[in-house]
Amino acid sequence: MSLIADYGLVLLLLACLFGFFMAWGVGANDVANAMGTSVGSRALTIKQAILIAMVFEFAGAYLAGGQVTETIKSGIVDASMITPDLMVLGMMSALLAAGTWLLIASTRGWPVSTTHSIVGAVIGFAAVGVSMDAVNWAGVGPIVASWVISPLLSGIVAFGLFVSVQRLIIDTDEPFLNAKRFVPLYMFATGFMVSIMTLTKGLKHIGLNLSSNEGFLLSLGVGALVMLLGVGLLSRIKIDVEADKDFHYASVEKVFAVLMIFTACSMAFAHGSNDVANAVGPLAAIVGVIQSGGEAVGAKAALPAWVLLLGAVGIVIGLATYGYKVIATIGKEITELTPSRGFAAELATATTVVGASAIGLPVSTTHTLVGAVLGVGLARGIGALNLGVIGKIFMSWLITLPVGAVLAIVFFYILRGIFL
Repeated sequence: MSLIADYGLVLLLLACLFGFFMAWGVGANDVANAMGTSVGSRALTIKQAILIAMVFEFAGAYLAGGQVTETIKSGIVDASMITPDLMVLGMMSALLAAGTWLLIASTRGWPVSTTHSIVGAVIGFAAVGVSMDAVNWAGVGPIVASWVISPLLSGIVAFGLFVSVQRLIIDTDEPFLNAKRFVPLYMFATGFMVSIMTLTKGLKHIGLNLSSNEGFLLSLGVGALVMLLGVGLLSRIKIDVEADKDFHYASVEKVFAVLMIFTACSMAFAHGSNDVANAVGPLAAIVGVIQSGGEAVGAKAALPAWVLLLGAVGIVIGLATYGYKVIATIGKEITELTPSRGFAAELATATTVVGASAIGLPVSTTHTLVGAVLGVGLARGIGALNLGVIGKIFMSWLITLPVGAVLAIVFFYILRGIFL
């Protein structure tokens, strides 16, 4: 207990610094997953993508990030096995380790999983720094399973969405007219899916408890509002005969480019809601222990709003300063993306990620989006995929978890040497 009594304020300031560093890494690396498809399909410029992401990443992190934070904070380690001193130093080392790996990956343009980084780091310090029994292996199982299930699920949803686009719009006699007819329905689905998950599950920590019926009705309203806004924007788009001579579906893709604005917003919101936890989950655990004077290691304390705020601001600054580095990999190198393909990938990913956030499961946005992009690519045939790039991405995924664990162990022993 003497560590927290003697160094409580110093540890809290260091933890905030490490949490901010980790959030910066999430913004610099992982937000590329949210925005890469929009930029790659040329629906948005990098500047527009960064502006949209800054607003909606922040909103997702602050409004709907609380549920997943609880899992990262107390679902991976068995708090009863760890002393308050070791919990604080361990979570600090996990933040520093994951942040360091993300910095390395971001400078090289590798799209790695921030979820893998932090989960690996937390497991590493608990298993080696404390004992193997300190890891809540039963809680880790569903998280690891979700890394396989989420890309598979989003791949299937994206495949189905793109096939529906082909049947209803692209493979018809009047694709442009059908695009204007059906795209508003996809806009409605985008608004509805993101809002239903957020309103019914995500807003409890800011004191807004809605019943299922209230959430459903409000979500219908949000979906309708998005659809009406979209219809207004679509009314300005006219068929471009000249452009259609070069590419038969040029005018159709312009319609989908408008839709991509909405799916990009929903994707950024979904990403913020799930991945802010990677930065603020360990920080929330540290804050809980220090504020209770070392008493509440495993207590279910309320998540302080300023912790989510710190994570949200860190994500936005990371994106604005370094996000452009990784955006190109996902948007341009896996498969050729057009707005109609990019929309299917983004809506599938947003639905999967916000759904996972609602039940508190920390899924990898990287995995989920790559799964969706692969699903869209497969809808056009295996030849549409750049298998070399996919192989490199899979390799970076495989090494992320062990690298996070090893770095966390190293930092844990350094911090223990300094403070204990």
